[in-house]
Amino acid sequence: MRIATWNVNSITARLPRLLAWLESSGTDVLCLQEAKVGEEQFPFDELRELGYEAAVHATGRWNGVAVLSRVGIEDVVKGLPGDPGFDGVVEPRALSATCGPVRVWSVYVPNGREVAHPHYQYKLQWFQALKAAVADDARGSRPFAVLGDYNVAPTDDDVFDPAAFEGSTHVTAAERAALAALRDAGLNDVVPRPLKYEHPFTYWDYRQLCFPKNRGMRIDLVYGNDPFAQAVKDAYVDREERKGKGASDHAPVVVDLDV
Repeated sequence: MRIATWNVNSITARLPRLLAWLESSGTDVLCLQEAKVGEEQFPFDELRELGYEAAVHATGRWNGVAVLSRVGIEDVVKGLPGDPGFDGVVEPRALSATCGPVRVWSVYVPNGREVAHPHYQYKLQWFQALKAAVADDARGSRPFAVLGDYNVAPTDDDVFDPAAFEGSTHVTAAERAALAALRDAGLNDVVPRPLKYEHPFTYWDYRQLCFPKNRGMRIDLVYGNDPFAQAVKDAYVDREERKGKGASDHAPVVVDLDV
C-alpha cells in the first residue's frame, strides 16, 4: 500500500500535475494540503475518473485539506476537535479518514508567521489540540498516521542552514517541543534519514533559486503509530515533482507499507 502527503499550494493550479502524478506514482492514499478552493470547486469528477474518492475540508482561497483514496474512504471527520481557532475563525486545517486498513489524518499546521505574532501562539495551541485528538488512535492497534505540512523542521539537520533561520519560526525550541510531545503520544517519524539525498528536504521557497541551490527545509512529515511504523517498507521524497514549470513549492513524501 502506498500512502503519500503533498502540499499542492492550490489544487486548481496544480491539477494537471496532480492527475499525472497519481497515474504514474501508483499512490493508493494521498493526503493533500493547501487546496485553496471551496468544496464546490474541488475536482471530484477528474479524480473519480482515475479511481479516487475524495474527502475534503475546504472553505475557500486559503488553507484546505483533503484525503484521496482508491481503497475506500470511511469514518470521515472534518476539523480538529478542540481547534483553538485564530482571530475568531476555525480554519480548515485537519481531516481524518479510514482508508482500507489504515486510518490517516491530513493536517496543515498553522505557519506561525513570526515568533512575536499571535499566530505563533495559535500554532502552539493547535499542536496541543492535535496531540489530544490523536492520542487514542496513536496508542491503538490499527495502523494510524498523521501526514501533512507541519511547518516545523524537527532538527537543525532538516534545514539547509540553521543560521539562516535564527530567530524565525519553524525551528524554535517551543515548536520542536510540540513535535516531540506529539511523538511522545505514540507516534514515530517514519521517513528515515538519509534517503536518496543527504538532506531530504520537502519544501523550497520559490524565491532566490532556492530549489536549484537546495536551500530547503524538511517540514512535510509522516508520523505513524507503532503498527504503522512496523509496516513501513520504503519511504522517499519525490524531489522530481518539485522541478519544472507549475510545480508546488513542496514535494510529495511517499511511504510504502506492507499491510
